[in-house]
Amino acid sequence: MEMAVNKCQCKTLRSQDPRYKKLEEIVESYRGKAGALIPVLHQAQEVFGFLPRDVQVLVAKGLDVPLSEVDGVITFYSLFTSEPQGKYKVGVCMGTACYVKGAADVLEELKKQLAVDVNKTSLDGLFTLEVTRCVGACGLAPVVSVGDDVYGRLAPEDVRGILEKYRAEKNGKA
Repeated sequence: MEMAVNKCQCKTLRSQDPRYKKLEEIVESYRGKAGALIPVLHQAQEVFGFLPRDVQVLVAKGLDVPLSEVDGVITFYSLFTSEPQGKYKVGVCMGTACYVKGAADVLEELKKQLAVDVNKTSLDGLFTLEVTRCVGACGLAPVVSVGDDVYGRLAPEDVRGILEKYRAEKNGKA
């Protein structure tokens, strides 16, 4: 009786993904150069949208740096993420003016509507919820940004309509 052997197809699948070829090219162009880690991570994140563990491992091996150093840079700098990001980043300002004017209630409604916690991405992949500090629009408090769009003087009941606008854009109804 022959037994089926379950072999991982990760490398096979990776070889079919053009993003990994691009990553190899990026790493190769920086190999042996001092200070290469941050620019390589920036470019890798542009290619993948985030920095998954397998990408981190490939960067570490390619640049001959410890994986712990790669992880340290990713976790230290807020511009890097190891989690998939939504098409739209939703930022709730929690600066003093926004907080006093009810930003926490708006944040709770966003969490409820998106069914996610802060720094997580909605199941549909559209939204990543973030908390921000002062965005300089204190006169419009509380403020929420969605991508480059800023919404001010919000109440929790405004959240559904804002999210629906972006869902409609995704579905070609805008």
